[in-house]
Amino acid sequence: MRIVTWNVNSVKQRVPRLLPWLEQRKPDVVCLQETKLADDALTELLGDELAGRGYELAVHGEGRWNGVAILSKVGLDDVVAGVANGPGFPHQEARAIAATCGGVRVTSVYVPNGREPDSDHYRYKLEWLAALRDVVGAGPKDAIVCGDMNIAPTDADVFDPEAYIGQTHVTPPEREALANLRALGLRDVMRERWPDQRVFTYWDYRAGMFHQDLGMRIDLMLATPPVADRVAATWVDRHARKGTGPSDHAPVIVDLDEAPDGDIGPVVPPPSAPAAKRGSKKLPQAK
Repeated sequence: MRIVTWNVNSVKQRVPRLLPWLEQRKPDVVCLQETKLADDALTELLGDELAGRGYELAVHGEGRWNGVAILSKVGLDDVVAGVANGPGFPHQEARAIAATCGGVRVTSVYVPNGREPDSDHYRYKLEWLAALRDVVGAGPKDAIVCGDMNIAPTDADVFDPEAYIGQTHVTPPEREALANLRALGLRDVMRERWPDQRVFTYWDYRAGMFHQDLGMRIDLMLATPPVADRVAATWVDRHARKGTGPSDHAPVIVDLDEAPDGDIGPVVPPPSAPAAKRGSKKLPQAK
């Protein structure tokens, strides 16, 4: 079973990329984030196209912002939208949806960004992660949490820790909140497979960040041991970030039991973009 997570940064804008990609990679389950469409609008936009490709669709969205979805060829049972007892900002946002697909409880999440350290939105992010932990902790043993966590787990998951000083995504409280979620027994299957490689999933659109491979690894696949033990391959589809009209995130792919494309391997910087010297690059918003 091939499970994918992908922050598409507006599914409406990404349709010309998404549909051919589904035919190319043939995933069984796809977790989408930042769909930016209300439920009816997304179903009207993609429902027939997905059904024609064999997918059932579960959506939890809102107009303009946020939004998550699960596409599945292997069943879509016990769908639950949202995070029980989760905080709002000020209302509950469309940031999580879960379903059982092929015997695995799959949760697609779009964790709040946090905006600025110690802001109201930052505190909301930490509260939201705590509520997610409670929900996942009450779930079945065969489970995977997929999505844009908006947290780089360690300094090795950003192109240069110095560039992120004073920024969200890397602060100790955020990383502690993520570690508390993982303490349920969830394993970071990408990092397990590629412990020492340079692997990113997000690159800012600005300042040529993708072409210089100045990215972050914030899109994670966190699996319980029974699921993690089935992983045959895990990789980032960097090609989906290239070309015209891409999302600023690339899909993360996990193959359970067998790897139809083989173990494609870690996403390393291309020869033309070696790792930047520490302290030599700044984030676009820091200029």
